[in-house]
Amino acid sequence: MFIADLHIHSHYSRATSRDCTPEMLDLWARRKGIDLVGTGDFTHPAWREELAGRLAPDGDGFYRLRPELCRRDRSSAAAPDPRFVVTGEISSIYKKNGRVRKVHNLILLPSLEAAATLSARLEALGCNLHSDGRPILGLDSRDLLELTLDVCPNAVFIPAHIWTPHFSLFGAFSGFDTIEECFEDLTPQIHALETGLSSDPPMNWRLSALDRYFLVSNSDAHSPAKLGREANLFDAELCWQGFSQALSGKGAGPAGTIEFFPEEGKYHFDGHRSCGLRLTPTEAEAAGGVCPVCGRKITTGVLHRVEQLADRGEEFRRPGAAPFERIVPLPEIIGASVGRSAAGAAVGQAYEAMLAQLGPEFAILRELPLEDIRRVAGPCVAEGVRRVRAGELRWEPGFDGEYGRVEILSRDEIGAFSGQLSFDAPAPVILPRAAAPAAKRPPRAPAKAGKAAAAPAAEAFNEAQRRAIEDDAPAVAVIAGPGAGKTRTLVGRIAHLIEACGASPASITAVTFTNKAAAELRGRLEQRLGKRRCKGLTVGTFHAIALRQLTACRGPLSLIDAPEAERIARELLGQSGAHGSAKKFLAWVSQVKNGRAAREDGAFPAAAFDAYAAQLAALGACDFDDLLLGAIQLFEGAEEKDCAPLRAALCHLLVDEFQDIDPLQYRLVRAWSRSSDSVFVIGDPDQSIYRFRGAEPACFSRFFSDYGVKAPLHLGHNYRSSPQILACAAAAIAPNPAPEGGRALAPMRPDGPAVRLLTAPDELAQAIFVAKEIARMAGGVDMLGAHAAKGRREQAAVSGFSEIAVLCRTHRQLERLEYALSTDGIPYVVTGREPYLEDPAVRGTLGFFRALLYPGCLTGLAACLTGALGCPPETARQIVHAAAETAPGPDTLTGLLDALPPALRELEAVRALCLLAQDYAPRTAERPQKLLESWLAGAGLPLSPPLDRLLSAAASAIDLGAFLQNLQLGEEGDLDRPGARVYPTDAVQLMTLHAAKGLEFPVVFLCGLSAGVLPYDAPGRPADTEEERRLFYVGITRAERELVLLAPGEPSPFVADLAAVPLQRGSVLEGRHTAQGKQLSLFEL
Repeated sequence: MFIADLHIHSHYSRATSRDCTPEMLDLWARRKGIDLVGTGDFTHPAWREELAGRLAPDGDGFYRLRPELCRRDRSSAAAPDPRFVVTGEISSIYKKNGRVRKVHNLILLPSLEAAATLSARLEALGCNLHSDGRPILGLDSRDLLELTLDVCPNAVFIPAHIWTPHFSLFGAFSGFDTIEECFEDLTPQIHALETGLSSDPPMNWRLSALDRYFLVSNSDAHSPAKLGREANLFDAELCWQGFSQALSGKGAGPAGTIEFFPEEGKYHFDGHRSCGLRLTPTEAEAAGGVCPVCGRKITTGVLHRVEQLADRGEEFRRPGAAPFERIVPLPEIIGASVGRSAAGAAVGQAYEAMLAQLGPEFAILRELPLEDIRRVAGPCVAEGVRRVRAGELRWEPGFDGEYGRVEILSRDEIGAFSGQLSFDAPAPVILPRAAAPAAKRPPRAPAKAGKAAAAPAAEAFNEAQRRAIEDDAPAVAVIAGPGAGKTRTLVGRIAHLIEACGASPASITAVTFTNKAAAELRGRLEQRLGKRRCKGLTVGTFHAIALRQLTACRGPLSLIDAPEAERIARELLGQSGAHGSAKKFLAWVSQVKNGRAAREDGAFPAAAFDAYAAQLAALGACDFDDLLLGAIQLFEGAEEKDCAPLRAALCHLLVDEFQDIDPLQYRLVRAWSRSSDSVFVIGDPDQSIYRFRGAEPACFSRFFSDYGVKAPLHLGHNYRSSPQILACAAAAIAPNPAPEGGRALAPMRPDGPAVRLLTAPDELAQAIFVAKEIARMAGGVDMLGAHAAKGRREQAAVSGFSEIAVLCRTHRQLERLEYALSTDGIPYVVTGREPYLEDPAVRGTLGFFRALLYPGCLTGLAACLTGALGCPPETARQIVHAAAETAPGPDTLTGLLDALPPALRELEAVRALCLLAQDYAPRTAERPQKLLESWLAGAGLPLSPPLDRLLSAAASAIDLGAFLQNLQLGEEGDLDRPGARVYPTDAVQLMTLHAAKGLEFPVVFLCGLSAGVLPYDAPGRPADTEEERRLFYVGITRAERELVLLAPGEPSPFVADLAAVPLQRGSVLEGRHTAQGKQLSLFEL
């Protein structure tokens, strides 16, 4: 009899531990008592190479770890060496019978050579196997099975975790109702099914259609410690032939399975994790499948899905079925039996000690006498093992991706059993009883980005805030320093207008700098006033509001993005013979439209300006300046008479981040407010960081003059940062001229740790330090990190990665930091407008969906043809010209063939475009990431790094139109890209200083304080020292509790301005030497 765990993943799969190496898998298999373990991820070429170098064939179709690589410790010394079998999981996403299907399948092969052959066949079909150990293919599961058997007739093909809601054979959202519908004529080649963590054999026995299949159970481990959560028992010879025959219908199948309690699986019950709602199938049916809290669709759990397909009752027991037994992992039993966290260091020590004295985990859980366990681990753990064996547990079942929770012993029971301890009980292993927990603050909600500043307690405004909120002057200007409660004051002002002044929400317009800020402001208002009272309120950025107004008056508009504008500019400059780059030309065009330059000033030919405008007109497109100019013309020109409904929304106009508006935006404020009852602007001249785009801190002075404001109001209390951080900020901004009324900020938070200023030899050393320090602050990302973090800098501890931000001056600086975080397995989100958005394939992909969603978007059509479908530019121009002659409508793309002359109709790119349009036109309501993944396969685009980043950027998007608009109109702070394609709920925020504006974080690493970087010296553009100093000030004042300044190479001259500040100075290299010669402890093995 041997134990096998066949479904695992390597460190090349997404969201897996970097410890998923052959050595660590071998070590943990011995610790668990597993005789045969899958390699996982055989499709990944780098993993196959690693396996070939570290494993040796055993002669029977399996592999062993090479002896010189074997790691033995006291917890695994006596265990036999496990074997490895070549396995891999493949995700198939495809359309079948009118529905998108997402099915995972597990494939077992007799050799690495067979794995290489099958992988080569898949790559020949255009499948990308390099980006993920569990590749996503657009291949039908039936066709994948056929291809597998063609390459290796004795392969074993097993549908994986068949009940998982989103990615499985019977999944509630994208699976099938029968095996035959999935595999068709090849269904007889399927002999075994993997039940998954959220179901057990009795649940599967309820379907008579599954009677002829062997049921297998595996861990699907993403880290070595998770091996054996489920496993299989085989009464066969430990060789490929006997093993494969047992699973292929030629043998008796598994002799039994070792099961997770299904209640602990993360999809057992129905529910909605975002709302904390857990439902039984009956309760979910009563709710109509809709979350009663938020109204969104709930996730159908495994138990509910089984009941939907079952034709037998719960009590049915299949005759002749293989036996099974349920377990709870030993660390969870230890933790739950003594009131400690299973992931804690103390439980880890007890676990390893038990293995050293009692043997492998499976033996402890399944076979050892309880008296032996009591003797070594004490009565609480022994009782815990007994209750698990007997099934005497209390559960909170898992739901919607959240694992279930088990109670084995109550706190009172722990106390009672602990009282049985004798004085000579084995102290080294027994865990001390947990002390009563200290009072803790409420847990922070995971954040995708920094939250806006929180000022005083609920509904309590300070005197300055209240004056700003209640001032009834027709024009009010407020200068609000960082952390002074600016957003809160805006919310209070709008609520005051509605509640005290009787203003209709539909008469109020609030202008924010970013889409995120707009969403934050609206959310706070809805929390304060309720959603119904906020109906009709206009909140958005200048561009978003202008687009809405122009669309309402003139119909749909086509916006041109920066790369397309640069392409047009390059062509026009080449035709005119003018000198200069496309970017400089477009900057000049913007200055002319903003009134900051003259069309005839000689910087570029005036004819080039006219040609650029004519080209945009021919495309039916406008740029961002045209958007604002168009809105200004609406309210100042002949169309003003048609603007009465729009003016009704501008009775009360509020403008946030006023210090960063440019002349064109100022003109728009003037146009909007011509008949407004009140105008309220708020900002901080010391945080003006967009002068390179035309913004000017002096806009406040202009506002005072134009609107007759005698003096601004000031918000001078800082509720965000510690006094130490504010002292650093004050020194940093001091060399700049002070704004009117001064800049003193009174700290309202208690003292915190000293600001750290650390030097680094280079950016690589800086990045490594940041990654290690973040891991330490968060308690470590692995056992070694957790051990190293114990007892050091208690005040720097954070409750999650989302409390930490890493800020830099440029995107280039972020790349090395991103790599360091990724290497250390730290989840992160990058915020900002990154270079991948200018990649032709990315632009072509986005252009396709823009043209599909917005008929008449010729710029999107052009980008798609050239960037995604390989069409030559001249041919693309001819196609676009022909499309321009067709009246835009819902069938603009799908009917393009009819609009083209015969010579163009036969082009491969045109036919491909029309077929893709027909396929995707009905699917625009699907989630953007799913659409993009499918599109890449359909368009035959290889998954390049830029496209991979685009898929990651779509991870949190729900609506395609909103996603596309955010990519076009969003500011630096609006664009998020997680490090993986799944948006993490708890992640470090990586962003430029510009993107960080308006946000705050408990801990901030301000990196790259180097000469030539901050202040930034761009080629041909001398540094604007005052603006760069304001940018430095913005970065410092993002920090609440702790600030770490890092200066790689030659320090920035701004560092000298901090000479009088009591900083904790040092180097990122300090302390490294102390670790080089020390004896490794058990935790470091």
